[in-house]
Amino acid sequence: MKLKALMGEREISLAIEEGDGRVRALIDGRSYDLEVRNSGNSYLLLNQGKVFECRVEKAAKSGDHFLVTLKHRRHSMTILDPRRLRADENSDRHHHGPTEIAAQMPGKVVRVLVQAGTPVEKGAGVVIVEAMKMQNEMKSPRAGLVVSVNVAAGDTVNSGEVLATVGDANDA
Repeated sequence: MKLKALMGEREISLAIEEGDGRVRALIDGRSYDLEVRNSGNSYLLLNQGKVFECRVEKAAKSGDHFLVTLKHRRHSMTILDPRRLRADENSDRHHHGPTEIAAQMPGKVVRVLVQAGTPVEKGAGVVIVEAMKMQNEMKSPRAGLVVSVNVAAGDTVNSGEVLATVGDANDA
């Protein structure tokens, strides 16, 4: 998975490959071969015999903004290309609680395919947005229940704007 992120005022390029119980991370040209152990939003990163604790928290209501704590320092990080994260085939394994579906680029809502309270499967269409004369179906990244729909047909939306939220039945 390749993406760009902003850490403070600095743009960072990231490439992450998972396989054989390990993670290879390429961060601004520096390569790290890591063993990662996950517990909720905390991670233990094992790199060349050293152990680092990393905590990742979603900041406020923004779907692409995170607070990352590493080596007792807190960093603000914004993902610049969230489509890459949503395109990950296994993206539903990281979802605990409500998951926001955001517009990938500015456009116009053509159709809303679900209502709040509707059960959805992973990959089911939720909202269709037209951008640059192309219609893009925004799909649910996980199975669950549509908690809220924040747009209607004809609405104009901005990049990153939350269109709908999918969660567990008890999130509704």
